[in-house]
Amino acid sequence: MMLLSSISEILQCELFSGKEQFNLPIEFGCASDLMSDVLAFSQSGALLLTGLVNIQTIQTAHIAEINAVIFVRGKKPDSKMIALATEKKIPLLGTRFSMYEACGILYKTGLVPTMECLKCEGDNG
Repeated sequence: MMLLSSISEILQCELFSGKEQFNLPIEFGCASDLMSDVLAFSQSGALLLTGLVNIQTIQTAHIAEINAVIFVRGKKPDSKMIALATEKKIPLLGTRFSMYEACGILYKTGLVPTMECLKCEGDNG
């Protein structure tokens, strides 16, 4: 488990919303631009890394009980997204790293993955 503030520092993030949740614990990490995959494979308490910058990302994060969202590749949310994320209490951050790089960095620092790998644990595959 890592604090959002530590993740932000590691990925050199810009904070767009959620300063009051900056010390939120993050249990898992997931990454996708397909919100259907986030709904299908993520777990409550996860951090979502995505390049999809739209309102559906915030709605999906809320439904999936994602603790925070980091936009990759220097992407930035608009004011409507920031307002909705603030309302839903979902911190929004951004990093210049690609999704691949950000995932590798977080994996290397010990953040546990949450998506498809968890489905494989039961079948040794």
